[in-house]
Amino acid sequence: MEGVPAGRHERRGIPRTDIVLADSRLATAVATLGRAVVKDVVVVAQERARRGEIPPDSVADVAAASLPHRATTLRAVVNATGVVLHTNLGRAPLSAAAVDALQAAAGPADVEFDLATGRRARRGRGTLAALAAAVPAAEAVHVVNNGAAALVLAATALAAGREVVVSRGELIEIGDGFRLPDLLQSTGARLREVGTTNRTALPDYQAAIGPDTGFVLKVHPSNFVVRGFTSTVATRDLAGLGVPVVVDIGAGLLAHEPLLPDEPDAATALADGAALVVASGDKLLGGPQAGLILGRAGVVERLRRHPLARALRVDKLTLAALEATLRGPESPTWQALRRDVRELRARAQRLRDSLGEQGITAEAVETASVVGGGGAPEVDLPSWAVALDPALAGPLRSGEPSVVGRVEHGRLLLDLRCVPPDQDDPVRAAVVSAAFRRA
Repeated sequence: MEGVPAGRHERRGIPRTDIVLADSRLATAVATLGRAVVKDVVVVAQERARRGEIPPDSVADVAAASLPHRATTLRAVVNATGVVLHTNLGRAPLSAAAVDALQAAAGPADVEFDLATGRRARRGRGTLAALAAAVPAAEAVHVVNNGAAALVLAATALAAGREVVVSRGELIEIGDGFRLPDLLQSTGARLREVGTTNRTALPDYQAAIGPDTGFVLKVHPSNFVVRGFTSTVATRDLAGLGVPVVVDIGAGLLAHEPLLPDEPDAATALADGAALVVASGDKLLGGPQAGLILGRAGVVERLRRHPLARALRVDKLTLAALEATLRGPESPTWQALRRDVRELRARAQRLRDSLGEQGITAEAVETASVVGGGGAPEVDLPSWAVALDPALAGPLRSGEPSVVGRVEHGRLLLDLRCVPPDQDDPVRAAVVSAAFRRA
């Protein structure tokens, strides 16, 4: 057209949004991704055409090629960091049994309904029964939406307007700037701090207990260790003080585990006289995010009947995944923790050799994994990794599948402890693709 620059004339040929959406590939995607998601992809392609990056007649093709796999922006990630419970990656991966339970509960389900009588039933009764069976020392159990919520409910129900006696050495920060004192004081409870940062003795607690005491709180400082001139008071000694003892074990270990000998567990705490134990469900238990509450029947019932319990209750999906975790096979978390180091070495060597055949420099190296999730901070798990050019870290994170490793001493390490063996081939393909894109 006379007087109109060629580029502007071409951009006038950009197809309208409704015409692009009518493309069969995009129309099909609307059914699975939703119109808004597909339309956003089309708009991006149109903008690229306006900038002259793609021809106008390629808008539909580019949009179809750019469609996301799912309607959510969350992406599945291969955890090759060596951190078994990586908080930024969602902590515990769910077992196949738990994923199947999620699918079963996704539609209408008998979460509060008795199919035999046709009447209302206790919410999550199957999950509660599974948790009680896992910890026979608990007279009663309850579940809320996370570990911090379990402690908040305990403090609100048992100590609002009263005192919580706690050692100064256990006033921890739980991550992202959240601190235990702030959490407890938000419930209306008053903190009565005893002892010092490194030493607290039984007489410190005895001197603090009085008519205003709601309970004594014992917190496992799971993400740090104090060494040297230190002392703490055991749960069994606190239980003799004549007031309820609430123990926050943190990582959710239900019974003693020789692999993690210093990690507290619910069964032992209850046997030692704790009135209540609270813990997380998405750490060492290997389940979904949840707050576990176990203890004496009367104490648990006070929490269950408190109005705040309604605000903190879990949904049907959490109940389903938690029950399947408790009743089902060994979780991916414990598979990773117990993985044989000889197997890891053999896998790392095979992956190294396979990458070498593709012309990619790789090395199989010994390394150490950690538990993560604020648990067992002094436990190193011997492991093996594949060492790569650190420049591949970014392309691997952005690839499909997304593979997240760790950069250490100038090398990208893909630690195989947290990588299921059936993911070795996808990891190899991801590395090859990342190296090709970077070439």
